[in-house]
Amino acid sequence: MESSISLNYDEFLIDNRVNVNRYLNTVLWLFALTGPAIAIGVGTGTFHDITYLTCISISAVVIILSAIHLILVRKAAKSIWTCLFALTALDVLIVYMSYSHVSIYLTWFLVPLLSLLYCDRSVYFFATALNYVLMFTTTLLNSPYEVMIRTEYKSSMAYFANTIGGFTIETLIMFASGYLIGKLTTGYFKNLFLQYKVIEDQEKSMEEKMDLLDSMAEIYDNVNLIDFVNNTEMSLRDAEHKKHGIDMSAQTHTLMAQRIRAQVMPDQIDAFSTFTNIKTVRSRLTNKKLISADFIDVVAGWFRAQYITVDSTLDGIPNVVIYTTRNVDEEKRREENLIRITLTDEMTRLFNRRCYDEDLNEIRRGELRDDFVLFSVDVNGLKTVNDNKGHAAGDELIKGAADCLAFSVGNKGKAYRTGGDEFMVIAYCSEPEKLKDSIKEKAKEWHGIYTDEITMSIGYAAHKDKPGAGIDELEHIADENMYLDKADFYKERGIERRR
Repeated sequence: MESSISLNYDEFLIDNRVNVNRYLNTVLWLFALTGPAIAIGVGTGTFHDITYLTCISISAVVIILSAIHLILVRKAAKSIWTCLFALTALDVLIVYMSYSHVSIYLTWFLVPLLSLLYCDRSVYFFATALNYVLMFTTTLLNSPYEVMIRTEYKSSMAYFANTIGGFTIETLIMFASGYLIGKLTTGYFKNLFLQYKVIEDQEKSMEEKMDLLDSMAEIYDNVNLIDFVNNTEMSLRDAEHKKHGIDMSAQTHTLMAQRIRAQVMPDQIDAFSTFTNIKTVRSRLTNKKLISADFIDVVAGWFRAQYITVDSTLDGIPNVVIYTTRNVDEEKRREENLIRITLTDEMTRLFNRRCYDEDLNEIRRGELRDDFVLFSVDVNGLKTVNDNKGHAAGDELIKGAADCLAFSVGNKGKAYRTGGDEFMVIAYCSEPEKLKDSIKEKAKEWHGIYTDEITMSIGYAAHKDKPGAGIDELEHIADENMYLDKADFYKERGIERRR
Protein backbone atom coordinates (compact mmCIF):
# COMPACT_ATOMS: atom_id res chain seq x y z
CA MET A 1 0.00 0.00 0.00
CA GLU A 2 2.58 2.55 -1.12
CA SER A 3 1.69 6.09 -2.16
CA SER A 4 4.19 6.36 -5.02
CA ILE A 5 2.66 4.45 -7.91
CA SER A 6 2.75 4.61 -11.66
CA LEU A 7 0.14 6.25 -13.83
CA ASN A 8 -1.09 2.91 -15.15
CA TYR A 9 -1.50 1.60 -11.62
CA ASP A 10 -3.50 4.70 -10.64
CA GLU A 11 -5.82 4.03 -13.55
CA PHE A 12 -6.11 0.43 -12.42
CA LEU A 13 -7.11 1.56 -8.90
CA ILE A 14 -9.85 3.79 -10.30
CA ASP A 15 -11.22 1.02 -12.55
CA ASN A 16 -10.96 -1.46 -9.68
CA ARG A 17 -12.85 0.94 -7.38
CA VAL A 18 -15.69 1.15 -9.91
CA ASN A 19 -15.88 -2.64 -10.24
CA VAL A 20 -15.76 -3.31 -6.48
CA ASN A 21 -18.48 -0.69 -5.87
CA ARG A 22 -20.71 -2.46 -8.37
CA TYR A 23 -20.06 -5.86 -6.80
CA LEU A 24 -20.69 -4.55 -3.30
CA ASN A 25 -23.93 -3.00 -4.44
CA THR A 26 -25.01 -6.44 -5.61
CA VAL A 27 -23.97 -7.85 -2.22
CA LEU A 28 -26.05 -5.20 -0.45
CA TRP A 29 -29.11 -6.10 -2.49
CA LEU A 30 -28.54 -9.77 -1.65
CA PHE A 31 -28.44 -8.86 2.05
CA ALA A 32 -32.06 -7.75 1.65
CA LEU A 33 -32.78 -11.49 1.81
CA THR A 34 -31.41 -11.54 5.36
CA GLY A 35 -34.78 -10.44 6.75
CA PRO A 36 -36.75 -13.30 5.13
CA ALA A 37 -33.98 -15.77 6.11
CA ILE A 38 -34.17 -14.70 9.75
CA ALA A 39 -37.98 -14.80 9.59
CA ILE A 40 -37.70 -18.46 8.61
CA GLY A 41 -35.54 -18.98 11.70
CA VAL A 42 -38.13 -17.21 13.82
CA GLY A 43 -40.88 -19.44 12.41
CA THR A 44 -38.88 -22.59 13.12
CA GLY A 45 -38.01 -21.45 16.65
CA THR A 46 -34.29 -20.96 15.97
CA PHE A 47 -34.36 -17.28 16.97
CA HIS A 48 -36.41 -16.86 20.14
CA ASP A 49 -35.90 -13.15 20.85
CA ILE A 50 -36.41 -11.84 17.31
CA THR A 51 -39.71 -10.64 15.93
CA TYR A 52 -41.03 -10.55 12.44
CA LEU A 53 -40.99 -6.74 12.66
CA THR A 54 -37.22 -6.91 13.17
CA CYS A 55 -36.92 -9.04 10.05
CA ILE A 56 -38.94 -6.52 8.05
CA SER A 57 -36.87 -3.66 9.49
CA ILE A 58 -33.59 -5.34 8.53
CA SER A 59 -34.72 -5.86 4.92
CA ALA A 60 -36.10 -2.29 4.74
CA VAL A 61 -32.84 -0.79 6.03
CA VAL A 62 -30.81 -2.89 3.57
CA ILE A 63 -33.04 -1.91 0.63
CA ILE A 64 -32.75 1.79 1.52
CA LEU A 65 -28.95 1.58 1.87
CA SER A 66 -28.66 -0.45 -1.35
CA ALA A 67 -30.76 2.08 -3.25
CA ILE A 68 -28.66 5.01 -1.99
CA HIS A 69 -25.48 3.16 -2.87
CA LEU A 70 -26.83 2.33 -6.35
CA ILE A 71 -27.43 6.03 -6.97
CA LEU A 72 -23.87 6.78 -5.83
CA VAL A 73 -22.50 4.04 -8.09
CA ARG A 74 -24.31 5.48 -11.11
CA LYS A 75 -23.36 9.08 -10.30
CA ALA A 76 -19.88 8.74 -8.76
CA ALA A 77 -18.63 5.17 -9.06
CA LYS A 78 -15.00 6.39 -8.96
CA SER A 79 -15.45 8.42 -5.76
CA ILE A 80 -13.87 7.16 -2.57
CA TRP A 81 -17.00 8.31 -0.71
CA THR A 82 -19.01 5.71 -2.62
CA CYS A 83 -16.58 3.08 -1.32
CA LEU A 84 -16.84 4.31 2.25
CA PHE A 85 -20.64 4.39 2.06
CA ALA A 86 -20.79 0.73 0.94
CA LEU A 87 -18.56 -0.39 3.82
CA THR A 88 -20.46 1.76 6.31
CA ALA A 89 -23.76 0.31 5.06
CA LEU A 90 -22.49 -3.21 5.72
CA ASP A 91 -21.35 -2.16 9.19
CA VAL A 92 -24.77 -0.60 9.90
CA LEU A 93 -26.42 -3.87 8.86
CA ILE A 94 -24.17 -5.84 11.21
CA VAL A 95 -24.79 -3.42 14.09
CA TYR A 96 -28.53 -3.60 13.57
CA MET A 97 -28.47 -7.42 13.41
CA SER A 98 -26.22 -7.69 16.45
CA TYR A 99 -28.32 -5.26 18.47
CA SER A 100 -31.35 -7.30 17.44
CA HIS A 101 -29.61 -10.31 19.03
CA VAL A 102 -28.85 -12.16 15.78
CA SER A 103 -25.57 -13.71 16.86
CA ILE A 104 -23.27 -13.75 13.83
CA TYR A 105 -19.98 -12.58 15.32
CA LEU A 106 -17.76 -13.59 12.40
CA THR A 107 -19.48 -11.00 10.28
CA TRP A 108 -17.74 -8.22 12.25
CA PHE A 109 -14.50 -9.01 10.43
CA LEU A 110 -16.09 -9.30 7.01
CA VAL A 111 -16.13 -5.56 6.30
CA PRO A 112 -12.37 -4.87 6.86
CA LEU A 113 -11.53 -7.90 4.73
CA LEU A 114 -13.86 -6.71 1.97
CA SER A 115 -12.19 -3.28 2.09
CA LEU A 116 -8.95 -4.93 0.92
CA LEU A 117 -10.60 -5.38 -2.48
CA TYR A 118 -10.19 -1.63 -3.08
CA CYS A 119 -6.36 -1.93 -2.82
CA ASP A 120 -6.38 1.38 -0.94
CA ARG A 121 -4.66 1.76 2.41
CA SER A 122 -6.82 4.69 3.54
CA VAL A 123 -10.01 2.71 2.83
CA TYR A 124 -8.66 -0.26 4.80
CA PHE A 125 -7.75 1.95 7.78
CA PHE A 126 -11.20 3.56 7.72
CA ALA A 127 -13.02 0.20 7.51
CA THR A 128 -10.98 -1.29 10.37
CA ALA A 129 -11.35 1.75 12.64
CA LEU A 130 -15.10 2.14 12.01
CA ASN A 131 -15.61 -1.58 12.45
CA TYR A 132 -13.84 -1.57 15.83
CA VAL A 133 -15.73 1.51 17.05
CA LEU A 134 -19.08 -0.06 16.12
CA MET A 135 -18.02 -3.42 17.57
CA PHE A 136 -17.01 -1.72 20.83
CA THR A 137 -20.25 0.29 21.04
CA THR A 138 -22.55 -2.60 20.12
CA THR A 139 -20.83 -4.97 22.58
CA LEU A 140 -21.19 -2.39 25.33
CA LEU A 141 -24.90 -1.87 24.58
CA ASN A 142 -25.55 -5.62 24.36
CA SER A 143 -23.74 -6.44 27.61
CA PRO A 144 -26.83 -6.23 29.93
CA TYR A 145 -28.79 -8.54 27.63
CA GLU A 146 -25.93 -11.06 27.39
CA VAL A 147 -25.51 -11.15 31.18
CA MET A 148 -29.22 -11.94 31.56
CA ILE A 149 -28.96 -15.04 29.35
CA ARG A 150 -25.55 -16.19 30.57
CA THR A 151 -24.66 -17.46 34.05
CA GLU A 152 -20.86 -17.31 33.82
CA TYR A 153 -20.71 -13.52 34.10
CA LYS A 154 -21.49 -11.67 37.32
CA SER A 155 -21.96 -8.24 35.69
CA SER A 156 -22.41 -6.64 32.31
CA MET A 157 -18.99 -4.99 32.59
CA ALA A 158 -17.38 -8.38 33.17
CA TYR A 159 -19.01 -9.67 30.02
CA PHE A 160 -18.06 -6.53 28.12
CA ALA A 161 -14.43 -6.60 29.29
CA ASN A 162 -14.03 -10.27 28.40
CA THR A 163 -15.77 -10.01 25.02
CA ILE A 164 -14.21 -6.73 23.86
CA GLY A 165 -10.79 -8.01 24.96
CA GLY A 166 -11.14 -10.99 22.65
CA PHE A 167 -12.49 -8.78 19.85
CA THR A 168 -9.57 -6.37 20.32
CA ILE A 169 -6.97 -9.14 20.05
CA GLU A 170 -8.74 -10.57 16.99
CA THR A 171 -8.96 -7.08 15.47
CA LEU A 172 -5.23 -6.46 15.98
CA ILE A 173 -4.37 -9.84 14.45
CA MET A 174 -6.80 -9.23 11.60
CA PHE A 175 -5.48 -5.69 11.06
CA ALA A 176 -1.85 -6.79 10.89
CA SER A 177 -2.65 -9.74 8.65
CA GLY A 178 -4.88 -7.65 6.41
CA TYR A 179 -2.26 -4.90 6.19
CA LEU A 180 0.41 -7.41 5.10
CA ILE A 181 -1.96 -9.07 2.64
CA GLY A 182 -2.92 -5.67 1.25
CA LYS A 183 0.68 -4.53 0.98
CA LEU A 184 1.76 -7.74 -0.74
CA THR A 185 -1.24 -7.61 -3.08
CA THR A 186 -0.85 -3.97 -4.04
CA GLY A 187 2.91 -4.43 -4.36
CA TYR A 188 2.34 -7.37 -6.65
CA PHE A 189 -0.13 -5.42 -8.78
CA LYS A 190 2.15 -2.41 -8.89
CA ASN A 191 5.13 -4.50 -10.03
CA LEU A 192 2.91 -6.28 -12.51
CA PHE A 193 1.80 -2.99 -14.01
CA LEU A 194 5.32 -1.61 -14.01
CA GLN A 195 6.50 -4.71 -15.86
CA TYR A 196 3.57 -4.37 -18.22
CA LYS A 197 4.53 -0.73 -18.76
CA VAL A 198 8.10 -1.76 -19.56
CA ILE A 199 6.86 -4.43 -21.97
CA GLU A 200 4.40 -1.96 -23.48
CA ASP A 201 7.15 0.63 -23.93
CA GLN A 202 9.41 -1.98 -25.49
CA GLU A 203 6.63 -3.10 -27.82
CA LYS A 204 5.86 0.51 -28.70
CA SER A 205 9.53 1.20 -29.31
CA MET A 206 9.79 -1.94 -31.45
CA GLU A 207 6.65 -0.97 -33.37
CA GLU A 208 8.11 2.48 -33.99
CA LYS A 209 11.34 0.90 -35.13
CA MET A 210 9.45 -1.52 -37.36
CA ASP A 211 7.44 1.38 -38.82
CA LEU A 212 10.72 3.17 -39.42
CA LEU A 213 12.17 0.06 -40.99
CA ASP A 214 9.09 -0.34 -43.18
CA SER A 215 9.52 3.25 -44.34
CA MET A 216 13.21 2.57 -44.91
CA ALA A 217 12.23 -0.40 -47.03
CA GLU A 218 10.79 2.07 -49.51
CA ILE A 219 14.11 3.90 -49.69
CA TYR A 220 16.47 0.95 -49.95
CA ASP A 221 16.66 -1.69 -52.63
CA ASN A 222 17.09 -4.42 -50.02
CA VAL A 223 16.32 -4.33 -46.29
CA ASN A 224 17.06 -7.39 -44.17
CA LEU A 225 16.26 -7.55 -40.44
CA ILE A 226 18.82 -9.75 -38.67
CA ASP A 227 18.06 -10.96 -35.13
CA PHE A 228 21.23 -12.26 -33.43
CA VAL A 229 19.27 -13.31 -30.31
CA ASN A 230 17.02 -15.72 -32.19
CA ASN A 231 19.42 -16.17 -35.14
CA THR A 232 16.90 -15.23 -37.83
CA GLU A 233 16.76 -12.96 -40.85
CA MET A 234 13.69 -11.39 -42.45
CA SER A 235 13.38 -9.32 -45.60
CA LEU A 236 11.30 -6.21 -44.98
CA ARG A 237 10.78 -5.87 -48.71
CA ASP A 238 8.97 -9.18 -48.63
CA ALA A 239 5.22 -8.67 -48.14
CA GLU A 240 5.00 -11.86 -46.05
CA HIS A 241 7.83 -10.83 -43.67
CA LYS A 242 8.88 -14.47 -43.46
CA LYS A 243 11.69 -15.30 -41.03
CA HIS A 244 14.53 -17.59 -42.04
CA GLY A 245 16.85 -19.29 -39.56
CA ILE A 246 20.59 -18.58 -39.51
CA ASP A 247 22.91 -21.44 -38.62
CA MET A 248 25.73 -19.48 -36.96
CA SER A 249 27.87 -22.60 -36.63
CA ALA A 250 27.99 -23.30 -40.35
CA GLN A 251 26.58 -20.24 -42.13
CA THR A 252 28.86 -17.29 -42.96
CA HIS A 253 26.40 -15.20 -44.99
CA THR A 254 22.69 -14.48 -44.86
CA LEU A 255 20.46 -15.59 -47.71
CA MET A 256 20.15 -11.99 -48.90
CA ALA A 257 23.91 -11.46 -48.91
CA GLN A 258 24.37 -14.69 -50.88
CA ARG A 259 21.84 -13.52 -53.46
CA ILE A 260 23.41 -10.08 -53.83
CA ARG A 261 26.93 -11.51 -54.04
CA ALA A 262 26.02 -13.18 -57.33
CA GLN A 263 25.71 -9.70 -58.92
CA VAL A 264 28.92 -8.18 -57.52
CA MET A 265 31.85 -7.41 -59.85
CA PRO A 266 34.27 -10.36 -59.83
CA ASP A 267 37.21 -8.32 -58.55
CA GLN A 268 35.13 -7.12 -55.56
CA ILE A 269 33.65 -10.46 -54.46
CA ASP A 270 36.33 -11.09 -51.81
CA ALA A 271 35.87 -7.63 -50.30
CA PHE A 272 32.08 -8.03 -50.38
CA SER A 273 32.29 -11.46 -48.71
CA THR A 274 34.49 -10.06 -45.95
CA PHE A 275 32.12 -7.14 -45.33
CA THR A 276 28.98 -9.31 -45.24
CA ASN A 277 30.44 -12.14 -43.13
CA ILE A 278 27.63 -12.66 -40.61
CA LYS A 279 30.01 -14.15 -38.03
CA THR A 280 31.96 -10.90 -37.68
CA VAL A 281 29.17 -8.34 -38.05
CA ARG A 282 28.39 -8.12 -34.30
CA SER A 283 32.01 -7.50 -33.32
CA ARG A 284 32.48 -4.93 -36.09
CA LEU A 285 29.26 -3.14 -35.10
CA THR A 286 29.90 -3.13 -31.34
CA ASN A 287 29.46 0.42 -29.97
CA LYS A 288 28.72 1.68 -33.48
CA LYS A 289 25.56 2.87 -35.17
CA LEU A 290 26.47 1.57 -38.60
CA ILE A 291 29.18 0.27 -40.90
CA SER A 292 29.07 0.63 -44.67
CA ALA A 293 30.99 -0.12 -47.85
CA ASP A 294 30.48 0.54 -51.57
CA PHE A 295 30.54 -2.11 -54.28
CA ILE A 296 29.66 -2.42 -57.96
CA ASP A 297 26.71 -4.41 -59.27
CA VAL A 298 27.50 -5.78 -62.72
CA VAL A 299 24.11 -4.59 -63.98
CA ALA A 300 22.99 -1.61 -61.87
CA GLY A 301 26.36 -0.05 -61.05
CA TRP A 302 27.51 1.22 -57.67
CA PHE A 303 25.56 0.26 -54.54
CA ARG A 304 26.13 0.93 -50.86
CA ALA A 305 25.79 -1.90 -48.31
CA GLN A 306 25.16 -0.99 -44.67
CA TYR A 307 24.68 -2.73 -41.34
CA ILE A 308 22.70 -0.51 -38.94
CA THR A 309 22.24 -1.22 -35.22
CA VAL A 310 18.56 -1.34 -34.19
CA ASP A 311 18.85 -2.79 -30.67
CA SER A 312 21.91 -3.55 -28.55
CA THR A 313 22.97 -4.68 -25.08
CA LEU A 314 24.21 -2.30 -22.38
CA ASP A 315 27.73 -3.21 -23.52
CA GLY A 316 26.95 -1.96 -27.04
CA ILE A 317 26.80 -5.42 -28.61
CA PRO A 318 24.07 -5.39 -31.28
CA ASN A 319 21.14 -7.78 -30.82
CA VAL A 320 19.14 -6.68 -33.84
CA VAL A 321 20.56 -5.04 -36.98
CA ILE A 322 19.31 -4.28 -40.43
CA TYR A 323 21.32 -4.95 -43.55
CA THR A 324 20.49 -2.56 -46.39
CA THR A 325 21.64 -1.93 -49.92
CA ARG A 326 20.92 1.15 -51.99
CA ASN A 327 21.93 2.08 -55.52
CA VAL A 328 24.37 5.01 -55.41
CA ASP A 329 25.55 4.89 -59.00
CA GLU A 330 24.31 8.40 -59.78
CA GLU A 331 25.78 9.66 -56.52
CA LYS A 332 29.10 8.05 -57.37
CA ARG A 333 29.04 9.64 -60.82
CA ARG A 334 28.43 13.06 -59.29
CA GLU A 335 31.17 12.41 -56.77
CA GLU A 336 33.59 11.36 -59.49
CA ASN A 337 32.62 14.41 -61.50
CA LEU A 338 33.30 16.69 -58.54
CA ILE A 339 36.63 14.99 -57.94
CA ARG A 340 37.46 15.37 -61.61
CA ILE A 341 36.59 19.08 -61.45
CA THR A 342 38.96 19.60 -58.52
CA LEU A 343 41.68 17.70 -60.36
CA THR A 344 41.11 19.27 -63.79
CA ASP A 345 42.43 22.50 -65.30
CA GLU A 346 39.41 24.64 -66.16
CA MET A 347 40.86 26.10 -69.39
CA THR A 348 42.43 23.05 -71.05
CA ARG A 349 40.43 20.19 -69.41
CA LEU A 350 43.75 18.47 -68.75
CA PHE A 351 44.58 17.33 -65.24
CA ASN A 352 45.88 20.12 -63.00
CA ARG A 353 48.91 20.61 -60.77
CA ARG A 354 47.12 19.15 -57.72
CA CYS A 355 46.35 15.95 -59.61
CA TYR A 356 49.93 15.78 -60.84
CA ASP A 357 51.33 16.05 -57.31
CA GLU A 358 48.87 13.43 -55.96
CA ASP A 359 49.71 11.01 -58.76
CA LEU A 360 53.43 11.42 -58.15
CA ASN A 361 52.93 10.78 -54.42
CA GLU A 362 51.00 7.63 -55.26
CA ILE A 363 53.80 6.49 -57.58
CA ARG A 364 56.39 7.20 -54.88
CA ARG A 365 54.67 4.69 -52.57
CA GLY A 366 55.34 1.87 -55.02
CA GLU A 367 58.06 0.71 -57.35
CA LEU A 368 58.66 2.41 -60.68
CA ARG A 369 57.81 0.39 -63.75
CA ASP A 370 60.49 -0.11 -66.38
CA ASP A 371 58.42 1.81 -68.95
CA PHE A 372 57.81 4.82 -66.66
CA VAL A 373 58.57 8.17 -68.39
CA LEU A 374 58.19 11.78 -67.28
CA PHE A 375 57.74 14.46 -69.96
CA SER A 376 58.23 18.17 -69.39
CA VAL A 377 56.55 20.36 -72.04
CA ASP A 378 56.58 24.14 -72.55
CA VAL A 379 54.84 26.25 -75.23
CA ASN A 380 57.23 28.33 -77.28
CA GLY A 381 56.62 32.03 -77.86
CA LEU A 382 53.58 32.44 -75.63
CA LYS A 383 54.74 35.83 -74.28
CA THR A 384 55.27 37.15 -77.79
CA VAL A 385 51.78 36.04 -78.85
CA ASN A 386 50.23 37.62 -75.74
CA ASP A 387 52.10 40.91 -76.32
CA ASN A 388 51.39 41.12 -80.07
CA LYS A 389 47.98 39.47 -80.49
CA GLY A 390 46.39 39.64 -77.06
CA HIS A 391 45.54 37.18 -74.33
CA ALA A 392 42.74 35.57 -76.38
CA ALA A 393 45.40 34.45 -78.85
CA GLY A 394 47.61 33.30 -75.95
CA ASP A 395 44.75 31.27 -74.44
CA GLU A 396 44.10 29.73 -77.85
CA LEU A 397 47.75 28.69 -78.01
CA ILE A 398 47.60 27.05 -74.57
CA LYS A 399 44.40 25.17 -75.47
CA GLY A 400 45.96 24.06 -78.75
CA ALA A 401 49.00 22.69 -76.92
CA ALA A 402 46.71 20.82 -74.49
CA ASP A 403 44.76 19.27 -77.36
CA CYS A 404 47.96 18.10 -79.04
CA LEU A 405 49.15 16.51 -75.80
CA ALA A 406 45.81 14.84 -75.08
CA PHE A 407 45.50 13.33 -78.58
CA SER A 408 49.10 12.15 -78.66
CA VAL A 409 49.34 10.69 -75.14
CA GLY A 410 45.94 8.94 -75.31
CA ASN A 411 45.89 5.80 -73.17
CA LYS A 412 49.65 5.80 -72.67
CA GLY A 413 49.37 8.05 -69.63
CA LYS A 414 48.05 11.38 -68.33
CA ALA A 415 48.77 14.97 -69.40
CA TYR A 416 48.77 17.82 -66.84
CA ARG A 417 48.83 21.61 -67.08
CA THR A 418 51.13 22.54 -64.20
CA GLY A 419 51.57 26.26 -64.92
CA GLY A 420 50.72 29.01 -67.41
CA ASP A 421 52.33 27.43 -70.49
CA GLU A 422 53.94 24.50 -68.67
CA PHE A 423 52.78 20.91 -69.00
CA MET A 424 53.85 17.55 -67.62
CA VAL A 425 53.09 14.07 -68.86
CA ILE A 426 53.31 10.84 -66.90
CA ALA A 427 53.48 8.06 -69.47
CA TYR A 428 54.15 4.36 -69.65
CA CYS A 429 55.80 3.59 -72.98
CA SER A 430 58.85 1.72 -74.14
CA GLU A 431 59.73 4.26 -76.88
CA PRO A 432 59.44 7.75 -75.41
CA GLU A 433 61.18 9.35 -78.39
CA LYS A 434 58.34 8.25 -80.63
CA LEU A 435 55.80 9.79 -78.28
CA LYS A 436 57.81 13.05 -78.30
CA ASP A 437 57.83 13.06 -82.10
CA SER A 438 54.10 12.28 -82.17
CA ILE A 439 53.36 15.34 -80.03
CA LYS A 440 55.41 17.59 -82.28
CA GLU A 441 53.82 16.16 -85.41
CA LYS A 442 50.37 16.82 -83.96
CA ALA A 443 51.47 20.41 -83.19
CA LYS A 444 52.49 20.93 -86.83
CA GLU A 445 48.96 20.01 -87.92
CA TRP A 446 47.37 22.56 -85.59
CA HIS A 447 45.98 25.90 -86.84
CA GLY A 448 44.15 28.47 -84.76
CA ILE A 449 42.03 31.54 -85.42
CA TYR A 450 44.54 34.06 -84.08
CA THR A 451 47.70 32.06 -84.64
CA ASP A 452 48.62 29.66 -87.42
CA GLU A 453 51.45 27.87 -85.65
CA ILE A 454 52.17 26.20 -82.35
CA THR A 455 55.48 24.75 -81.26
CA MET A 456 56.44 23.08 -78.01
CA SER A 457 59.73 22.29 -76.33
CA ILE A 458 59.72 18.75 -74.94
CA GLY A 459 62.10 16.92 -72.63
CA TYR A 460 61.73 13.57 -71.02
CA ALA A 461 63.38 11.22 -68.53
CA ALA A 462 62.83 7.45 -68.72
CA HIS A 463 63.27 5.13 -65.76
CA LYS A 464 64.95 2.51 -67.96
CA ASP A 465 67.64 5.06 -68.87
CA LYS A 466 68.16 6.14 -65.24
CA PRO A 467 67.23 3.05 -63.17
CA GLY A 468 68.80 4.45 -60.01
CA ALA A 469 67.04 7.81 -60.18
CA GLY A 470 64.01 8.72 -58.08
CA ILE A 471 60.92 10.66 -59.10
CA ASP A 472 62.34 14.07 -58.22
CA GLU A 473 65.59 13.42 -60.10
CA LEU A 474 63.71 12.19 -63.16
CA GLU A 475 61.53 15.31 -63.04
CA HIS A 476 64.68 17.48 -62.91
CA ILE A 477 66.21 15.61 -65.85
CA ALA A 478 63.02 16.03 -67.89
CA ASP A 479 63.05 19.80 -67.20
CA GLU A 480 66.70 20.06 -68.19
CA ASN A 481 66.06 18.19 -71.44
CA MET A 482 63.05 20.43 -72.14
CA TYR A 483 65.22 23.54 -71.77
CA LEU A 484 67.82 22.01 -74.08
CA ASP A 485 65.09 21.35 -76.63
CA LYS A 486 63.88 24.95 -76.24
CA ALA A 487 67.40 26.26 -76.77
CA ASP A 488 67.69 24.22 -79.95
CA PHE A 489 64.35 25.60 -81.16
CA TYR A 490 65.36 29.24 -80.69
CA LYS A 491 68.79 28.58 -82.16
CA GLU A 492 67.17 26.98 -85.19
CA ARG A 493 64.90 29.99 -85.59
CA GLY A 494 67.76 32.40 -85.06
CA ILE A 495 66.09 33.98 -82.07
CA GLU A 496 68.21 35.46 -79.29
CA ARG A 497 66.75 34.35 -75.94
CA ARG A 498 68.24 34.31 -72.49
CA ARG A 499 67.26 31.20 -70.51
